[in-house]
This record gives sequence, structure tokens and C-alpha cells, in this order.
Amino acid sequence: MAVKRQAQPAQWPFAYGRSQWSSDDHELIAFKRIRRWLLKDGSCLSPMSLQRMDNGYAIADPLVDSLSEQRLDLTKVLAQPSLHPHGPILAEQMNHVLPDIDLHLVKIGAAAYRRYPLLQIWLLRNVSLMTGYSIPALSVPLLHTGALVSEALPRLYRTYEFIQMVSRDDALEIGGPAWQYCVKVRQMHAYVRQSLRKNWDVRYWGEPLNQSDMIATHLQFSLLIVLGYRWFGARLSEEEQQGIWMLWRQISTWLGVDPAAIPHGEQESLRWLYDYAATQKIDYSLGQPLAHALHELPTQIVGPDNRLAQWTEAVNASVTRLFVGDDVADGLGLPTYPARYGLLAIAPVLFGLELGADHVPAVRRSLNRLAAWRHTRVDEWMRDHVKLLTQTSKSTLVEK
Repeated sequence: MAVKRQAQPAQWPFAYGRSQWSSDDHELIAFKRIRRWLLKDGSCLSPMSLQRMDNGYAIADPLVDSLSEQRLDLTKVLAQPSLHPHGPILAEQMNHVLPDIDLHLVKIGAAAYRRYPLLQIWLLRNVSLMTGYSIPALSVPLLHTGALVSEALPRLYRTYEFIQMVSRDDALEIGGPAWQYCVKVRQMHAYVRQSLRKNWDVRYWGEPLNQSDMIATHLQFSLLIVLGYRWFGARLSEEEQQGIWMLWRQISTWLGVDPAAIPHGEQESLRWLYDYAATQKIDYSLGQPLAHALHELPTQIVGPDNRLAQWTEAVNASVTRLFVGDDVADGLGLPTYPARYGLLAIAPVLFGLELGADHVPAVRRSLNRLAAWRHTRVDEWMRDHVKLLTQTSKSTLVEK
């Protein structure tokens, strides 16, 4: 039975101007589907969950933010905790894995997460990122940096590089490549907050890059990718899904999110994401520049008359419309393509391959080799084009 929204309590006291009680008038198609078809027992939009969300808006990452204020680098403090009063707490947090994390399950989950590289990048750019662009609180910090609109490809590459890094076999190795990447990103977030606070409306948005917004980003990379895999026909076992939830809970903890606030499992994650998205005041105009820059990347790279680039843009926009909904796609100004429902043909094909792989080990090995090759090709392609784009930008600056 589908979960029903709770009626709005009289004069519900939202703490920030960004929030409003959900109604049929502004409920997004994607989250209407979640409420009707995916949520099971329990309630959504409860005062208790909204209060916790409001509390999260008020907190950023005070431990690392205090380092930035004193111009201390997180890497140095982790190497020598005595440099700052918060050093021992940060070292304890960053140099351990949460006690309930099963490393065996995490390896299983990480392997499943990287098994579908083409789907992964489709879902990353056309579902996770586009959904984020429709929520002003997530797009405003990106717009404040300015360069992200003109440097859409480098940003996409860095994001893709991040999710590849944190789904390695050794992703939770203390001091390993994924751990180092998390340290770097957490420090970068602190610098971004420091630059944003000068002109930031805290009473409307809460703290920049706050706990609740970071949890929403966590779910973009975990929950939405998993739902997308299944929607396209992938078969994920219970162990694989548990491993993915554990993997991302640890990664987000290293990125500065309070582990006690991170939802556990699919149902809790769905309910949290619904409560978050359903209460945001939507303003598509804020995310449109980011969405247009991301959508038009293929033709910008190889030219507007290139048929493959045109086809790629059509597929990308169609994934957004099918998975996220026409309301978000229209709001962000994405084009409509009549053949978009052809993407649904991928589901039975992938499902059939997965079913065969479950019974024939040789098929699974072949699929794993194909996934590894595809990951390498995507990574090489994006790296080469980012390098070319950077060289072109430098040449343009020299000419000016």
C-alpha cells in the first residue's frame, strides 16, 4: 500500500525560507512515484523528520571549517593532530572505519556499483546531477563558483573520477587513494564554505554545504544510482545492495557527514530523500545554466553538426525525462525527443544478460571484463578531452 503524505500541521514552523509543506501542486513527478510505488510501511513528511532536516541545515562541518579559518590543511593535521585542538577528533574519525561496516559486503557492493559503467555515467549525469540542478539549495553553491558553467566537462570528469575512486576494491583502505580523495574533497568543501559565507543568506538557506544538503548529495550517488540500475533491468542481490549502502555511508562520513544522520538501507533512504525534495521551494532558473552546460557538452566538444554528438544529447535528455520526469526536464529547458521510450528496450536485454550471468560463470566473467574495459575507455576519453579543453583555455588566455 502506498504511503500517504501527512496533512500539514497548523502553522508548521519551518526554520528556513527554502522550505515549504509538500502539496500536489508542486510535488515532482519522480517523488510522486517514490511516494506511491516505492515507499512501504511508515509515514513521510513527519514533523520529527522535518525537524531533523532543519537541524541539519544549521550545521556544516565545524571541525574542518575551524581548520580553514586558521589556514591549516586537513592532511597536515591528520599527520600531526597536535597542530589543532580538533586534530585528535579528526584523526579518530578519519583513520577508522565505522564499527558496523562489513568490509566483505563493501567489496561485493563496490564491484556491483562499478559493473555497469555506461549506465553509471548515464545515471550520474542525467539523473543524479540533473535532479540536483532542479533543487536550488544544491545548485546555488555551484553557481557561486562561476566557472562551473563554462567548465562543465572538467567538473563532470572530476565527479566521475570520484565515484570510480570510491568504488575500488580498496576504497575503504585508510590512507589509500579513495581515502586521500575524500580528505581532499572535504578540505575543498571547507574552502568553498569560507568563500560563500561573505554573501550567503543563512536565514534562507541554512549553512552552505550543510549536513542535510550533503546527505541529499550522498543519496544522489548511492540511492539514485541503485534505483537506476534496477530500472534499467540490472539484478542486484541483497548482499550487493547492503554493500553499496555501507560503502557510501563510510565515504560520506569521511566527507564530513554525521554518520548518525545518514539513513540506513533503501526504505529509510527513500523516505529521507522524499521528505527533503518534497519540501524544497523549486526555482528552475537557478539550475538552468548548469543543466544547459552539461546537456550541450557533446556538441560543444565535437561540433554541432556531428551526428553522434546529437544522438548522445538526445539519449541524455531522454534518460532525464524517463527517470526524473518531464516537469524537471521542462523546468531545466531540456529538449524532448519522440524516440525516448526506445531506451526501455535496454531493460529486458540487461536483465537477460544478468540472469544468464547468474547461472553461467563465464558470462559473468565476460561482463566483468567488459565493464572494466568500458570504465577504462570512458576514463581515457574524459581525461583526454579535459586536457584538450584546458590547453585550449590556456591558449585563449595567452592570446587575450
